[in-house]
Amino acid sequence: MFKGSMVALVTPMNEDESVDYQSLEYLIEWHIASGTDAIVAVGTTGESATLDMKEHCEVIAFVVNKVAKRIPVIAGTGANSTSEAIELTACAKKVGADACLLVTPYYNKPTQEGLYLHHKKIAEAVDIPQILYNVPGRTACDMQPETIGRLAKVSNIVGVKEATGDLSRVAKIRALVRDDFDLYTGDDATAIEFILLGGQGGISVTANIAPSQVSQAYNAALAGNADLARELDAPLMEAHQKLFVEANPIPVKWALVEMGKIKSAIRLPLTPLSTDYHDVVRGALKQAGVL
Repeated sequence: MFKGSMVALVTPMNEDESVDYQSLEYLIEWHIASGTDAIVAVGTTGESATLDMKEHCEVIAFVVNKVAKRIPVIAGTGANSTSEAIELTACAKKVGADACLLVTPYYNKPTQEGLYLHHKKIAEAVDIPQILYNVPGRTACDMQPETIGRLAKVSNIVGVKEATGDLSRVAKIRALVRDDFDLYTGDDATAIEFILLGGQGGISVTANIAPSQVSQAYNAALAGNADLARELDAPLMEAHQKLFVEANPIPVKWALVEMGKIKSAIRLPLTPLSTDYHDVVRGALKQAGVL
């Protein structure tokens, strides 16, 4: 349904920790001009865990309004409460999002049957395209390919963001899902190989700092030009790694501050990037050619 480079957009904030809508609008325009194929609003990178329900919906509505149908907007609406996820997903539909991204329930560690029933109930409650999001490194919950295959039978569950970094899952999942079910990577370091194996694109943290470069690399991979894709991705490899030296989005928000794109603000319990890592991340930005 979607393809290419989809940025997991940060949520800029003012010094008082309110949402900085002026900077958010700037980032939206920069991404559209840079060739980003879709914007994911209020996902993990967008600090969804620290935005309250009202702010969450307001940010999605703002992004939808400013994008104005120029590219798709995918709203992060997952939660570890099924009822809360339904409420957020309904809000995203109401304000005009093109699809929703729903992370597996975190902390409460449901069974595979619990995951199936959770996502099935949300899909049946809100008629909007929905993308599953599997990131066990953050959720302590791993949605197995067989569960994804079961959920792919639900008509408005249209894809999965697979962020394990395990490339063997591409073939496993593809064998279990319908032909029009899309596979997206959530792991920047292995994204090119994921796409070359048959993925439709990626939801990227690195795209926050290098939207044009990520878009070009992904498009080359989608076209089957493996050599060009790897060549374009090579200068970004350090960023793929160093943007995770502390919990996302700590490093990428610091990087955008260093690039002059946003103000220096992040909500507790996250804190600004430790000074020990400033030169490390700065070096990655220079390697990527964005600083």
